This record gives sequence, structure tokens and C-alpha cells, in this order.
Amino acid sequence: MAAEKKYTVKIASQSRYLPEQSNPEQGVYAFSYTVTITNAGDVPSQLISRHWVIEDGNGRTKEVTGLGVVGHQPLLRPGQSFEYTSGSQIDTPSGRMHGSYFFVAEDGTRFDAPIAEFELSMPRTLH
Repeated sequence: MAAEKKYTVKIASQSRYLPEQSNPEQGVYAFSYTVTITNAGDVPSQLISRHWVIEDGNGRTKEVTGLGVVGHQPLLRPGQSFEYTSGSQIDTPSGRMHGSYFFVAEDGTRFDAPIAEFELSMPRTLH
């Protein structure tokens, strides 16, 4: 009997406030975030699309969907990682993001990999 295949993707995120691209007087707070995506399963899998939910400090949300990440649809072999940096703007000094990536494995299996929530926070605004 064949061993059951594992479709597991680990995602680590880190955000950073960008003062040079922000304008607090006009309610513009810019952040970059770096995401590391690692295929922790045993089947090569390709990232096809992304879905982000971005929430500002007032509870306003916007959703972002699209193909790939930063112009790429990486094929990750088991143990392989892909890292990228992108950005987002919100109207308040703090907020949060979470979402998911949609993958198709080499054997045709389709699955979503959740992206755990992470904070967007201008320094010295945490209570």
C-alpha cells in the first residue's frame, strides 16, 4: 500500500513600517512584509494565486486577490522555499493582514495554504 502524500506548506511573515512612504498627516501608513513559503510536504507544488484580507485599526477591511506573488508562480519541490517582499498601505497606524495561497500539486491535487494573521504597526503605537 502506498504511503499517503503530504501537502503541507509553511508560511512565515514579517512586517515593517515604512516611514519614508507614509504620510500620517494624510492618513497614509505604508508597510512592507516579507513572506517565506516552504514546501513542508512531499509533493512538488506550485503557488497559483493569493488572497489577502487587510484590516486597518478602525476595522475597515479590503481584500486583494490575484495570480501569483510579485509576478511569480513558484514551483516548490519538497523542502524548497520561496521568499518575497511586497507592501500594503492602510489608513491607520496599525492593522493586520491574513489570507491564503492556492496551490496545485504536481499530481493535480489542489489545496489552500493559510497565511496566519500578522500585525502592521507603526512603532510606538502599541498600547
